[in-house]
Amino acid sequence: MVRPLAFALAVVVLGATLALSACGPSKKQQESLAAAQAFMAQNAKQPGVVTLADGLQYKVVRSGPADGAKPNPTDEVKVNYEGKLTDGTVFDSSYERGVPASFPLQGLVPAWKEALVMMRPGDEWTLYVPPELGYGAQDKGPIPGNSVMIFRIELIDVLPSKVQAPKQRPTT
Repeated sequence: MVRPLAFALAVVVLGATLALSACGPSKKQQESLAAAQAFMAQNAKQPGVVTLADGLQYKVVRSGPADGAKPNPTDEVKVNYEGKLTDGTVFDSSYERGVPASFPLQGLVPAWKEALVMMRPGDEWTLYVPPELGYGAQDKGPIPGNSVMIFRIELIDVLPSKVQAPKQRPTT
C-alpha cells in the first residue's frame, strides 16, 4: 500500500515540475531576448534613429512629398520591403520578388501598423522591431523567437479601406 502511494506521489511531483518548467522561458529564449534588448539599446544611439515610447525604432531614409496622405488604420498599403535579422539574414523581400506587396494594415505586426500610419507615399524608412512588437518569443518560419527584425519599407501607395465605417443609428 505504501509503495503505490509513494509511486503516485512521485508521478505527481514529476508532472508538476515538468508543468512549471514549461511555463517559464527557456534558457535559449532568455538569451535571445537579452541579445535583442542589447541590440536595441545600442541601436538607439545611432545617428538618425528615433525611439518611440513602446520601443519601436525607425530611421527616415527618404521622405516623400509632404502633402501625401498618411494611411488610416483600416487602409491597405502598397509597399516594397525587405526584412532581415540582425545578422543580415534576409527572410523576406518584395524587392527580390520584383513585385510590391499590398497588405491591409489591420493584418500586420504591431510595429508595421504603428510606423506605416506615420509614413506618406514616397517615404522610405528602416524599422528596428523589438520582439514584443513583432512575433515575440515564438519562432515564425525562418525568424527565431525573440528576434529583432530590421525592415526597409518604402510606402508606395495608400489604398483606402473598402470597409465602411459603421453607420450611426439615429437617436429617437
